[in-house]
Amino acid sequence: MEAVNNKFVAVKGHINGAPAESDFEIKSETIFLSLKGKEVEVIIKNLYVSVDPYQLNRMKTQSSSQAAISFATAITPGHAIDTYGVGRVVVSERADLEKGELVVGLLTWGEYTLAEPGRLLNKLDPMGQDLPHHVGALGFSGLTAYGGFYKVCKPKKGESVFVSAASGSVGSLVGQYAKLFGCRVVGCAGSQKKVELLKEKLGFDDAFNYKEETDLKSALKRYFPDGMDIYFDNVGGKMLEAAVANMKQFGRVAMCGVISEYTGSSKRAALDMLDVVYKRITIQGFLAADYMKCYADFMKTTTDHLRAGKIHSLCDISHGVDSIPRAFIGLFSGDNIGKKIVQIADQ
Repeated sequence: MEAVNNKFVAVKGHINGAPAESDFEIKSETIFLSLKGKEVEVIIKNLYVSVDPYQLNRMKTQSSSQAAISFATAITPGHAIDTYGVGRVVVSERADLEKGELVVGLLTWGEYTLAEPGRLLNKLDPMGQDLPHHVGALGFSGLTAYGGFYKVCKPKKGESVFVSAASGSVGSLVGQYAKLFGCRVVGCAGSQKKVELLKEKLGFDDAFNYKEETDLKSALKRYFPDGMDIYFDNVGGKMLEAAVANMKQFGRVAMCGVISEYTGSSKRAALDMLDVVYKRITIQGFLAADYMKCYADFMKTTTDHLRAGKIHSLCDISHGVDSIPRAFIGLFSGDNIGKKIVQIADQ
């Protein structure tokens, strides 16, 4: 019976503020590459795993998100942390998964995933795309962008769209979908390098560095003198306040994430509710899981765009289990460009 070492990331305790490397530990266990009993159905060697800001809410002592959906349940200190990713089957008792096949679904921040019955795992056909794309643009980040833009924002050709955190995993795709749809698109990001990327590579009509703006409401007024129709929000806080102040009548706000508020309650948005009422603004939160019904359309559309070079999939890849804590912490200071992924092993 072959045994291997499985190195994985765990949190030492609950994290109720900004994460630090000292909050994490790299643990190791010996696992046997055989299946006995009913606890484990498939063993997967992890290849690429996703690193996402929402995981911080799972690490808190309490967060309203933990009871909302199974993917967001609380993380138990000392235990493996599940995440989206791509891996290769090592051992399987599932009829639809054989040894050596690629899979995509819920893996762990570790070298191996011990998958219990019912775990989200599907056989992966790469369709000629690099595997990291199946964690990013063709994974939950892509579905979030697709569902959020087309189903929540309900765009019309010629409308004006503002995207915050526009160089991130979701925002970068939303901006590109919006341009392909025929909208005018402006994004914000946290460095000049990112601003140039948005305009020169991703095709945004304009972009700005929010860190250089002292008055966000005035900044958005410059870029949307007649107001904006759609705001795709990834950050919350002061940017959400400024966007609502610059919305047109019947404007739509898609609430995808509020990363500026994850590390402390002092940054929570205080909206001018008179604007919301009298402009008849729609503000809707959503999750990728809400749009699984359009998964096939999303995959076909996005794969076609990638093949045609109409969409760029931005992947920011670190290497090795040991790099995961730093990669995760860097999300909250804007270190990443595009989808943050950690490569665990060679394909």
